[in-house]
Amino acid sequence: MTESKDIWVFIEQEEGHISDVSLELLAKGQELAQTLESQVWGLLCGHQIEELGESAIQCGADRVLVVDHPELTLYRTLPYARVAIDLIRQHQPYIFLIGATPLGRDLAPRIASAVQVGLTADCTDLQIGDYTSKKEKQEYKNLLYQIRPAFGGNIIATIVNPKTRPQMATVRPGVMQANTPDASRKGEIEKFDPSFESSDFALEVLSREIREPSVNLKDAPVIVAAGGGVQGADEFHLVEELAHILGGEVGASRAAVDAGLVSREHQIGQTGTTVRPRLYIAAGISGAIQHSTGMDKSNKIIAINTDPDAPIFKVAHYKIVGDVAEVLPLLIRTLREKAK
Repeated sequence: MTESKDIWVFIEQEEGHISDVSLELLAKGQELAQTLESQVWGLLCGHQIEELGESAIQCGADRVLVVDHPELTLYRTLPYARVAIDLIRQHQPYIFLIGATPLGRDLAPRIASAVQVGLTADCTDLQIGDYTSKKEKQEYKNLLYQIRPAFGGNIIATIVNPKTRPQMATVRPGVMQANTPDASRKGEIEKFDPSFESSDFALEVLSREIREPSVNLKDAPVIVAAGGGVQGADEFHLVEELAHILGGEVGASRAAVDAGLVSREHQIGQTGTTVRPRLYIAAGISGAIQHSTGMDKSNKIIAINTDPDAPIFKVAHYKIVGDVAEVLPLLIRTLREKAK
């Protein structure tokens, strides 16, 4: 029997809207499927969500399994896990990908434990490649390279699961590029009627509150980010002023957040948000890998730092060696004069 090479993407949706990371994974899945000469399957769970299947196809899915049931209206671990586990056992996909969102981080380990496979969390890249076991002297072809920062971001690890299927990974939002929807794409939509047990409903949702984020870093065209080199509220106000003039958002490294200059919603990097704006200005940021992995795909990067050997300069397109307290007022003054 020939092993299936199909790539499955769990399509996370909220109130009829597919999450950005799921669209990003459909695009990446399409790229991986071309290498494997296979198909991308989407697994879509919820209630009254059938029309989202077409959206998934337009963004890269070849086939979408739609599981529409009133008990799936709101996310609960056990019913969602039951659906995914049953379908994985039935179809035996080669790869199963989930976004590293709060939902994905809850659901993925439950699935992996049930089907007894490995799981790599918070990947920043995925590739297809070969692996030779030094112990067994055996070569495995076309495995999923699950790439993620490790040891506090000091190294980039490539992890493989040569023997278990599916190969499972959660992927950080924003590290991959979604496709532009193509209305001409064709695919199949298959409905699946789930079978639940009473134990799947041990948890009941009595009420739900949603708090909208105060900042939208992912979609910001311009980000001015503060780092540990920004000293105190006065210098941070310069960062805010520059972001306002440029019509952008304020970001921050972990050092600036830990210093109390701004809330954690503004944090960019391995433990924050991954961004890729048209313009990224790093003010007083050293550029350690924990931060740079979250912004090095920006179209243009301007870095300001007093240390000429700061790691941020390795990813910057334009480098300014200087103190943010002196450089930012000059930039602000120049921009204001040009706006007159």
